[in-house]
Amino acid sequence: MTLLMTVLGMVVFAIGLLVSIAWHELGHLSTAKWFGIRVPQYMVGFGPTIWSRKKGETEYGIKAIPMGGYIRMIGMFPPGEDGKVTVRSTSPFRTMIEDARSAAYEELEPGDEKRLFYTRKPWKRVIVMFAGPFMNLVLAVVIFVGVLMTFGLNTQTTTVGSVSACVIQQSEKRTECTAKDREAPAKAAGLKAGDRIVAFNGREVADWSSLQKDIRGTIGPATLTVERAGQRLDLHADLIENRVAKTDGDGRYVKDEYVTAGFLGFAPAVGYVDQSFGQAVGQMGDMFEAGVDSLVALPGKVPALWDAAFNGAEREQDSPMGIVGAARVSGEIFSLDIPPQYQLEFFLKLLAGFNLSLFLFNMLPLLPLDGGHIAGALWESVRRHTARLFRRPDPGPFDVAKLMPVAYVVAGVFVCFTVLVMVADVVNPIKIS
Repeated sequence: MTLLMTVLGMVVFAIGLLVSIAWHELGHLSTAKWFGIRVPQYMVGFGPTIWSRKKGETEYGIKAIPMGGYIRMIGMFPPGEDGKVTVRSTSPFRTMIEDARSAAYEELEPGDEKRLFYTRKPWKRVIVMFAGPFMNLVLAVVIFVGVLMTFGLNTQTTTVGSVSACVIQQSEKRTECTAKDREAPAKAAGLKAGDRIVAFNGREVADWSSLQKDIRGTIGPATLTVERAGQRLDLHADLIENRVAKTDGDGRYVKDEYVTAGFLGFAPAVGYVDQSFGQAVGQMGDMFEAGVDSLVALPGKVPALWDAAFNGAEREQDSPMGIVGAARVSGEIFSLDIPPQYQLEFFLKLLAGFNLSLFLFNMLPLLPLDGGHIAGALWESVRRHTARLFRRPDPGPFDVAKLMPVAYVVAGVFVCFTVLVMVADVVNPIKIS
């Protein structure tokens, strides 16, 4: 049964992946057609075509390898010095193998001269190239916000999960008490597991983060108002100074960093807290910021990823993870012995995170990514406006094809990184359980 559920989870992720890719390319397709650009092909996947159908002037199809997708637009590059116009693709893999000038010149048809991508104004080209990643962002936001408002946020609460028996510095990394350890203030005050702290020193408690700040900022007597068995009780504790784990601005613990602060001595229970639309949007903003930080930190994680893949080192939980790793996590989610609604929640968050990553990665201003084409169109707009301002001749379209050597290097780096992540995901995968 566990194996069956694992396979089911992987299949469901593969379907979600295909939907995300198709949704991305739909953004390119719809805006390209909107601006009158001819699009001969819309494909999900790579490799051999397993199904296709032509509707109008566009062939729609699914290919065997669900690792990406593309639309083929006419005239993505301006003519070269020989006067020829080529057909290009939004796919980085196809960009690598297609010649920048003449490979698909034969696909031009009579009347295409007015339907070329490069002839559209820069702002229209920006919209076409931005539409793909934007669709992934929209999908990520809708899923994240929907999950947070429907299932709630799985977070630490103001309910007491357990009470410490004694005072131990967290930097000591031990859990057993000794005869020399003093009794924890929470235990001495009579705090019990299951109590819900509703006020601290007479001030209502909103959430765990604010309660944690109140506790850490207090050394000495304090009054805790708790709900126990439907009744409110006031407990009096004498908080002491202790060495505790450092937290960031959002209350998350910082690994192997400690500070001196007020100490009560209990662990909060974890549960789902309903989120309003505003709170869900705020959480989405935090996730977006975390995604940007992860993307910036990506190069620095390569050495540890290499060690995890080839040297048997422990795989870090925040290590980069590829499609293979995400599929394994999806399979693990479906095999967990938890209620189905939580399996669905975990899976939806995984899919939303994947779409957010697709958006951020594709917005990098590097060819052959969408962000590279956006940067080229913006640069052309700047050149033309500058020439008009100083009454100089129009410099014409910016020849993005001249940057193809850079695109080959970027694509090569991307392929190498993808292979490294795939090896690590196979031999030393990240596990959520």
